[in-house]
Amino acid sequence: MEETLRILVVDDDDVDRMAVRRALAQAGVKMELSEAGNGNEALLAVQHTTYDCIFLDYRLPDQDGLTLINRLRASEIKVPLVVLTSQGDEQIAVELMKAGATDYLAKSRVSSEALAQILRNAIRVHRAEMQATLALQQLKESHEQLIRKNQELEKQRQQIQLQNLKLLEASRLKSQFLATMSHELRTPMNAIIGFSQILLRPKFGHLTEQQTDMVERILNNGKHLLMLLNEVLDFSKLEAGRLELKPELFDLTTVVNTTVGEMNSLAEAKKITLELDIQLQNTWVFNDPVRIRQILINLLSNAIKFTETGGVWVEIQEISDNVIVIAVRDTGIGISAKDSKHIFEAFRQVDQTLTRKYAGTGLGLAIIDSLVRMMNGKIFLESQLGIGSLFRIELPRQISPKSGAGKIPALNMDGENIFFSAHNPHHSSSPPRRASIRHTNLKL
Repeated sequence: MEETLRILVVDDDDVDRMAVRRALAQAGVKMELSEAGNGNEALLAVQHTTYDCIFLDYRLPDQDGLTLINRLRASEIKVPLVVLTSQGDEQIAVELMKAGATDYLAKSRVSSEALAQILRNAIRVHRAEMQATLALQQLKESHEQLIRKNQELEKQRQQIQLQNLKLLEASRLKSQFLATMSHELRTPMNAIIGFSQILLRPKFGHLTEQQTDMVERILNNGKHLLMLLNEVLDFSKLEAGRLELKPELFDLTTVVNTTVGEMNSLAEAKKITLELDIQLQNTWVFNDPVRIRQILINLLSNAIKFTETGGVWVEIQEISDNVIVIAVRDTGIGISAKDSKHIFEAFRQVDQTLTRKYAGTGLGLAIIDSLVRMMNGKIFLESQLGIGSLFRIELPRQISPKSGAGKIPALNMDGENIFFSAHNPHHSSSPPRRASIRHTNLKL
């Protein structure tokens, strides 16, 4: 269905108005046409009716076309304006278009075809401008919304940043408190342990069986508390970045054998087996022996603690010239898949209740993880509930000392064997001894 257009013709000449009406009718334009004889009548008409197009004579009795256009635009009346000019007014028409007219047509050229074409073009241009204006307005509103959102996000970012700073400060204060308290508590704990050991020596007098049992309990609990304090102190140093590795050249088999031997009494107390299997062609490594021992003690402590029947197996091997593997397997309670994702987090324990069966700070594995990463190593966990767990640690044979701590001993390759060529005051200059013990593949 063809659209009916509302059209206003503004001209003081009845003949010219009639010519426009006739031309539009001949062109077949479906319309509702209104007429105005001057500018004031035109302004009154557009205030009450919305027109699709206005045909405007430039020369009106009360004002010229330029004044009327400016008054229409000032009133924010947006409607297509076609200026009808007399002969020789083309330059004026250009000025009118600059002021806001849509198009112009000389009265001498008014015809059905020309007027219909001008009308269609004016309406099409006007509607395109309205769509562009609407899109621009929507874009402007969207831009303003984005600005408001960005301002809100910036406020949230600043709040989050402030909260992070507070959390970092709280974490720093917590670490400082833990380090201070651990350090302060170690002094009386060492005194308790020392005096307990003195009391158990025969030369200081014989104790009754009951007294001996009590002192041994004091000693064992003191050692346990000291171990917990040391864990907290080490963790606070790791968290604050104050713990440094002190690498040196040492025989790995010696450290491993000594550590496993010390932990054997814990396994015997629970009536479980503790077996060691070493297969190394070159037993010398350049690392921190104290921290290697600490890693092994923490792994074995956990394995023995969570194993009620069966045993614990330790395997040391080399998977390449530059990578040493320490693996600890147990037949303990195992770890579920969902808990395995968090097992290396600080203070994290599978059983977090106060009535839990297995005591501890929950820092052992977090310390192991941090130390292994400091050594540029990797740690892997395989575990099944009710079957057991396997912790596998891969470490480089030699780690880089901290700047200024000394040089890494140079390595010489001799066939498939690796020898440290640097002088080591702790062993002879002869090639290192080799350990080749039966290999047992550790699998769950």
